[in-house]
Amino acid sequence: MGSTGFMIALSVLLIVGAVAGVVARRRAGRTRRPAGRPGRPGRSGASGPSGLSDLDAEAEANHWLIRLGGGLVPPGAGAWAGADEAAGRALTSAAECHRAARDRLSGARTAGEYEEVTRVAKEGLEHLRSARAALGQPASAAVDGPALPRAARVPAAGAGCAVTSR
Repeated sequence: MGSTGFMIALSVLLIVGAVAGVVARRRAGRTRRPAGRPGRPGRSGASGPSGLSDLDAEAEANHWLIRLGGGLVPPGAGAWAGADEAAGRALTSAAECHRAARDRLSGARTAGEYEEVTRVAKEGLEHLRSARAALGQPASAAVDGPALPRAARVPAAGAGCAVTSR
């Protein structure tokens, strides 16, 4: 084997080792399952306050975060350029909630953490609704969907995202 072949083999081994190290580290960082509970550690069972499994809570958090992100870039974005102060504050708060939820999602591992991401994203959607109302735009069912539960409502429009990133 020439020096080129040796370098290729060494590169492949280093890449495989790095991937194995990342996988091992992620698995070690997940919560351990209690004795007698079937399934993969940290990824099954009703461990969140709402009773969702970790995977279900993760899927729901992703769903709400995508809805918020889609609402921040509407088809008629030109109308937002002339936003008044209240609409501007609400849009800024929605963007802050999107950033905070995205940051939390990147580190979430349990159903409770994913549910916190969902809560922050829903809060951002409420800010987005406030901004649309201030601009006189109709609610977008495609982005906003059905009304949020009362628990997810924001007390004051433009008050900022109540959750800051870690």
